[in-house]
Amino acid sequence: MEETTQAKQAYDKMVKEASPNSPIVLNCIKAFVSGGIICVIGQMLRNYIERFSLGEDTTSLLVCIILILASAILTGAGIYGKLGKFCGAGTIVPITGFANSVVSPAIEFKKEGLVFGMAAKMFLIAGPVIVYGTLTSILVGIVYYFIG
Repeated sequence: MEETTQAKQAYDKMVKEASPNSPIVLNCIKAFVSGGIICVIGQMLRNYIERFSLGEDTTSLLVCIILILASAILTGAGIYGKLGKFCGAGTIVPITGFANSVVSPAIEFKKEGLVFGMAAKMFLIAGPVIVYGTLTSILVGIVYYFIG
């Protein structure tokens, strides 16, 4: 028992020495700024599209479509991954990050074929988010129905 504890402590010490220190504050600032920039771009698109008097729902839909399309194109071009490495979580949180999580596996497994590669692996990362998001919204709706 004591040998196991000593081995674990030795392993933990070795891991701490080998692992680089992460600049947490700098990473938080990068994530905040990059996520904010994506949101500002979305707001600028919204302000521009509102000039055409298409209605609030249509405007919101068009902004989402444009951001998702831009993210998919940037992912396909290999740019979004580089942005993600530099900016961190700021590129994951908005809708563009969700689009990236769908497109990346699809591109990666494209060589395995359209059905068993691209189509089957497309939701590899985003699938759990969709499932748990849907289940959570159902549960919250049920609770809201019985409380309200």
